[in-house]
Amino acid sequence: MRSDPLWRVSVETTPEAEEALAAFMEALFGQAPSIYQELATGQLTATVFLRKAPRRADLKANFAGSGRISITKVRKQDWSESWKRHFKPFTVGGRLLIKPSWSRRKPRRGQSVMVIDPGLSFGTGQHPTTRFCLEQLAVARRPGFRQSFLDVGTGSGILAIAAAKLGYRPVRGFDFDSAAVRIAKENARKNAVKVAVAKQDITAIAPGATRYDLVCANLTADLLEDCAGKLKQFVKPGGLLVLAGILRTQVDSVQKCFGKRGFGEITRHLDGEWASLALAQQKTLR
Repeated sequence: MRSDPLWRVSVETTPEAEEALAAFMEALFGQAPSIYQELATGQLTATVFLRKAPRRADLKANFAGSGRISITKVRKQDWSESWKRHFKPFTVGGRLLIKPSWSRRKPRRGQSVMVIDPGLSFGTGQHPTTRFCLEQLAVARRPGFRQSFLDVGTGSGILAIAAAKLGYRPVRGFDFDSAAVRIAKENARKNAVKVAVAKQDITAIAPGATRYDLVCANLTADLLEDCAGKLKQFVKPGGLLVLAGILRTQVDSVQKCFGKRGFGEITRHLDGEWASLALAQQKTLR
Protein backbone atom coordinates (compact mmCIF):
# COMPACT_ATOMS: atom_id res chain seq x y z
CA MET A 1 0.00 0.00 0.00
CA ARG A 2 1.41 3.36 -1.02
CA SER A 3 1.91 5.80 1.86
CA ASP A 4 0.89 9.42 1.51
CA PRO A 5 3.68 11.98 1.86
CA LEU A 6 4.14 14.29 4.79
CA TRP A 7 5.35 17.86 4.76
CA ARG A 8 8.15 18.79 7.13
CA VAL A 9 8.04 22.43 8.23
CA SER A 10 11.13 23.62 10.10
CA VAL A 11 11.79 27.02 11.64
CA GLU A 12 15.17 28.07 12.97
CA THR A 13 15.20 29.92 16.28
CA THR A 14 17.39 30.94 19.20
CA PRO A 15 17.46 29.48 22.73
CA GLU A 16 15.83 32.66 24.02
CA ALA A 17 12.85 32.29 21.67
CA GLU A 18 12.52 28.50 21.88
CA GLU A 19 9.55 28.30 24.25
CA ALA A 20 7.58 31.10 22.60
CA LEU A 21 8.08 29.59 19.15
CA ALA A 22 7.13 26.09 20.35
CA ALA A 23 3.91 27.40 21.90
CA PHE A 24 3.06 29.38 18.75
CA MET A 25 3.68 26.41 16.45
CA GLU A 26 1.54 24.13 18.61
CA ALA A 27 -1.33 26.63 18.50
CA LEU A 28 -0.95 27.11 14.74
CA PHE A 29 -0.53 23.48 13.67
CA GLY A 30 -2.31 21.62 16.47
CA GLN A 31 0.80 19.69 17.47
CA ALA A 32 3.89 20.37 19.54
CA PRO A 33 7.06 20.77 17.47
CA SER A 34 10.13 18.64 17.97
CA ILE A 35 13.17 20.72 18.91
CA TYR A 36 16.60 19.76 17.62
CA GLN A 37 19.77 21.56 18.70
CA GLU A 38 22.98 21.54 16.71
CA LEU A 39 25.59 21.11 19.44
CA ALA A 40 28.41 22.67 17.44
CA THR A 41 26.58 25.95 16.79
CA GLY A 42 23.82 25.99 19.40
CA GLN A 43 21.28 26.58 16.60
CA LEU A 44 17.78 25.32 17.41
CA THR A 45 15.31 24.06 14.81
CA ALA A 46 11.61 23.49 15.57
CA THR A 47 9.91 20.96 13.30
CA VAL A 48 6.37 19.68 12.67
CA PHE A 49 5.08 17.18 10.12
CA LEU A 50 1.86 18.02 8.26
CA ARG A 51 -0.42 15.96 6.03
CA LYS A 52 -1.22 18.88 3.75
CA ALA A 53 1.25 21.17 2.04
CA PRO A 54 1.30 24.60 3.72
CA ARG A 55 1.37 27.81 1.73
CA ARG A 56 4.80 29.39 1.92
CA ALA A 57 3.26 32.89 1.93
CA ASP A 58 1.20 31.99 5.01
CA LEU A 59 4.26 30.65 6.80
CA LYS A 60 6.27 33.77 6.05
CA ALA A 61 3.44 35.92 7.40
CA ASN A 62 3.08 33.86 10.59
CA PHE A 63 6.79 33.52 11.27
CA ALA A 64 7.93 37.02 10.38
CA GLY A 65 10.99 37.80 12.45
CA SER A 66 11.93 34.14 12.96
CA GLY A 67 14.90 32.44 11.39
CA ARG A 68 15.03 30.48 8.15
CA ILE A 69 11.88 28.52 7.24
CA SER A 70 12.08 25.31 5.23
CA ILE A 71 9.33 23.12 3.73
CA THR A 72 10.26 19.61 2.62
CA LYS A 73 8.14 16.81 1.18
CA VAL A 74 9.00 13.49 2.80
CA ARG A 75 7.65 9.98 2.84
CA LYS A 76 6.26 8.71 6.13
CA GLN A 77 8.94 6.07 6.35
CA ASP A 78 11.60 8.74 5.77
CA TRP A 79 10.18 10.75 8.68
CA SER A 80 10.31 7.79 11.08
CA GLU A 81 13.76 6.78 9.89
CA SER A 82 15.11 10.27 10.51
CA TRP A 83 14.10 9.96 14.17
CA LYS A 84 15.82 6.60 14.38
CA ARG A 85 19.05 8.25 13.28
CA HIS A 86 18.84 11.08 15.80
CA PHE A 87 17.25 9.50 18.89
CA LYS A 88 19.53 6.83 20.32
CA PRO A 89 19.12 4.94 23.63
CA PHE A 90 21.08 6.30 26.57
CA THR A 91 21.59 5.44 30.22
CA VAL A 92 21.16 7.55 33.34
CA GLY A 93 23.50 6.85 36.22
CA GLY A 94 23.92 3.29 34.99
CA ARG A 95 20.55 2.46 36.59
CA LEU A 96 18.06 3.52 33.94
CA LEU A 97 17.96 2.86 30.20
CA ILE A 98 15.91 5.36 28.17
CA LYS A 99 15.11 4.28 24.65
CA PRO A 100 12.59 4.72 21.81
CA SER A 101 10.07 1.95 21.15
CA TRP A 102 11.89 0.77 18.01
CA SER A 103 15.17 0.11 19.82
CA ARG A 104 16.07 -3.51 20.53
CA ARG A 105 18.70 -2.62 23.10
CA LYS A 106 18.40 -4.72 26.25
CA PRO A 107 18.96 -3.40 29.78
CA ARG A 108 21.81 -4.60 31.91
CA ARG A 109 21.17 -6.64 35.01
CA GLY A 110 19.38 -4.45 37.60
CA GLN A 111 18.77 -1.67 35.08
CA SER A 112 15.23 -0.28 34.64
CA VAL A 113 13.88 0.64 31.20
CA MET A 114 11.85 3.66 30.14
CA VAL A 115 10.36 3.84 26.65
CA ILE A 116 9.52 7.23 25.17
CA ASP A 117 9.15 8.23 21.53
CA PRO A 118 9.94 11.61 19.94
CA GLY A 119 7.17 13.38 18.10
CA LEU A 120 4.67 12.20 20.71
CA SER A 121 5.84 14.33 23.59
CA PHE A 122 7.56 17.49 24.77
CA GLY A 123 10.80 15.86 25.90
CA THR A 124 12.89 12.79 25.22
CA GLY A 125 15.90 13.57 27.41
CA GLN A 126 18.04 14.81 24.53
CA HIS A 127 18.17 18.42 25.70
CA PRO A 128 21.10 19.13 28.08
CA THR A 129 18.85 20.62 30.77
CA THR A 130 16.58 17.57 30.80
CA ARG A 131 19.59 15.27 30.85
CA PHE A 132 20.97 17.12 33.89
CA CYS A 133 17.67 16.63 35.74
CA LEU A 134 17.69 12.92 34.92
CA GLU A 135 21.26 12.57 36.18
CA GLN A 136 20.40 14.33 39.44
CA LEU A 137 17.47 11.97 39.96
CA ALA A 138 19.85 9.03 39.73
CA VAL A 139 22.52 10.62 41.93
CA ALA A 140 20.07 11.56 44.68
CA ARG A 141 18.29 8.20 44.84
CA ARG A 142 19.08 6.26 48.00
CA PRO A 143 18.11 2.59 47.62
CA GLY A 144 16.20 1.28 50.59
CA PHE A 145 14.91 4.71 51.61
CA ARG A 146 11.53 6.20 50.80
CA GLN A 147 11.92 9.39 48.73
CA SER A 148 9.18 11.49 47.16
CA PHE A 149 9.41 13.48 43.93
CA LEU A 150 7.62 16.45 42.35
CA ASP A 151 8.03 17.48 38.70
CA VAL A 152 7.02 21.11 38.10
CA GLY A 153 6.25 21.66 34.41
CA THR A 154 6.25 17.94 33.64
CA GLY A 155 5.89 18.21 29.84
CA SER A 156 6.17 14.68 28.43
CA GLY A 157 6.40 13.29 31.97
CA ILE A 158 9.91 12.00 31.30
CA LEU A 159 11.32 13.12 34.68
CA ALA A 160 8.35 11.84 36.67
CA ILE A 161 8.43 8.49 34.87
CA ALA A 162 12.19 8.22 35.37
CA ALA A 163 11.73 8.97 39.08
CA ALA A 164 9.14 6.21 39.40
CA LYS A 165 11.43 3.78 37.56
CA LEU A 166 14.26 4.67 39.94
CA GLY A 167 12.09 3.93 42.97
CA TYR A 168 10.84 7.34 44.11
CA ARG A 169 7.46 7.15 45.86
CA PRO A 170 5.11 8.95 45.64
CA VAL A 171 5.70 10.74 42.33
CA ARG A 172 3.68 13.74 41.24
CA GLY A 173 3.88 16.12 38.27
CA PHE A 174 1.90 19.04 36.97
CA ASP A 175 1.82 21.29 33.92
CA PHE A 176 -0.33 24.21 32.78
CA ASP A 177 -0.66 22.72 29.28
CA SER A 178 -3.58 20.30 28.81
CA ALA A 179 -1.86 18.52 25.92
CA ALA A 180 1.27 17.96 28.02
CA VAL A 181 -0.80 16.50 30.87
CA ARG A 182 -2.59 14.14 28.49
CA ILE A 183 0.66 12.95 26.91
CA ALA A 184 2.42 12.59 30.27
CA LYS A 185 -0.40 10.37 31.51
CA GLU A 186 -0.22 8.27 28.35
CA ASN A 187 3.56 7.91 28.65
CA ALA A 188 3.19 6.86 32.30
CA ARG A 189 0.60 4.25 31.27
CA LYS A 190 2.87 2.89 28.53
CA ASN A 191 5.70 2.56 31.04
CA ALA A 192 3.45 0.93 33.65
CA VAL A 193 4.34 3.33 36.46
CA LYS A 194 2.19 5.10 39.01
CA VAL A 195 2.55 8.84 38.51
CA ALA A 196 -0.03 11.44 39.54
CA VAL A 197 -0.21 14.14 36.84
CA ALA A 198 -2.49 17.18 37.00
CA LYS A 199 -3.19 20.38 35.08
CA GLN A 200 -1.99 23.22 37.28
CA ASP A 201 -0.21 26.54 36.86
CA ILE A 202 2.78 27.23 39.10
CA THR A 203 1.90 30.93 39.12
CA ALA A 204 -1.57 30.20 40.51
CA ILE A 205 -1.13 27.08 42.63
CA ALA A 206 -1.12 27.34 46.41
CA PRO A 207 1.41 24.88 47.92
CA GLY A 208 -0.32 22.47 50.28
CA ALA A 209 0.94 20.54 53.26
CA THR A 210 2.84 18.00 51.12
CA ARG A 211 6.57 18.54 50.74
CA TYR A 212 8.95 16.44 48.66
CA ASP A 213 12.45 15.05 49.06
CA LEU A 214 13.34 16.15 45.53
CA VAL A 215 11.69 18.75 43.31
CA CYS A 216 12.59 19.42 39.68
CA ALA A 217 11.52 22.61 37.92
CA ASN A 218 12.58 22.83 34.27
CA LEU A 219 11.20 26.31 33.54
CA THR A 220 12.41 29.68 32.32
CA ALA A 221 14.66 31.77 34.56
CA ASP A 222 12.11 34.56 35.05
CA LEU A 223 9.42 32.08 36.05
CA LEU A 224 11.77 30.32 38.46
CA GLU A 225 12.61 33.60 40.17
CA ASP A 226 8.99 34.79 40.27
CA CYS A 227 7.91 31.50 41.87
CA ALA A 228 10.96 30.94 44.11
CA GLY A 229 8.88 31.31 47.28
CA LYS A 230 6.35 28.74 46.10
CA LEU A 231 9.00 26.29 44.98
CA LYS A 232 10.65 26.54 48.41
CA GLN A 233 7.39 25.49 50.05
CA PHE A 234 7.34 22.29 47.99
CA VAL A 235 10.75 21.14 49.27
CA LYS A 236 11.23 19.28 52.55
CA PRO A 237 13.75 20.69 55.02
CA GLY A 238 17.02 19.17 53.90
CA GLY A 239 15.49 18.29 50.52
CA LEU A 240 16.86 18.92 47.04
CA LEU A 241 15.73 21.33 44.34
CA VAL A 242 16.90 20.93 40.74
CA LEU A 243 16.44 23.93 38.45
CA ALA A 244 16.84 23.81 34.68
CA GLY A 245 15.81 25.63 31.53
CA ILE A 246 18.10 28.51 32.48
CA LEU A 247 20.27 30.44 30.07
CA ARG A 248 23.96 30.62 30.98
CA THR A 249 23.74 34.41 31.31
CA GLN A 250 20.92 34.08 33.87
CA VAL A 251 22.22 31.31 36.12
CA ASP A 252 23.96 33.56 38.66
CA SER A 253 20.82 35.63 39.11
CA VAL A 254 18.73 32.49 39.68
CA GLN A 255 21.25 31.06 42.13
CA LYS A 256 21.31 34.31 44.10
CA CYS A 257 17.50 34.44 44.20
CA PHE A 258 17.24 30.96 45.72
CA GLY A 259 20.26 31.51 47.95
CA LYS A 260 18.31 34.26 49.70
CA ARG A 261 15.62 31.65 50.44
CA GLY A 262 17.93 29.22 52.18
CA PHE A 263 19.16 27.07 49.29
CA GLY A 264 22.82 26.20 49.00
CA GLU A 265 24.35 25.28 45.65
CA ILE A 266 25.48 21.67 45.30
CA THR A 267 26.47 21.75 41.66
CA ARG A 268 25.82 23.53 38.40
CA HIS A 269 26.14 22.38 34.83
CA LEU A 270 26.88 24.54 31.79
CA ASP A 271 26.30 23.27 28.27
CA GLY A 272 26.45 25.80 25.45
CA GLU A 273 23.82 28.46 26.11
CA TRP A 274 22.17 26.41 28.86
CA ALA A 275 22.72 26.12 32.60
CA SER A 276 21.24 23.99 35.37
CA LEU A 277 21.49 24.01 39.16
CA ALA A 278 21.17 21.47 41.96
CA LEU A 279 20.40 23.12 45.32
CA ALA A 280 19.90 21.87 48.88
CA GLN A 281 17.31 23.26 51.27
CA GLN A 282 18.56 24.07 54.75
CA LYS A 283 16.94 21.93 57.43
CA THR A 284 16.03 24.95 59.54
CA LEU A 285 13.09 26.69 57.92
CA ARG A 286 13.17 30.49 57.83
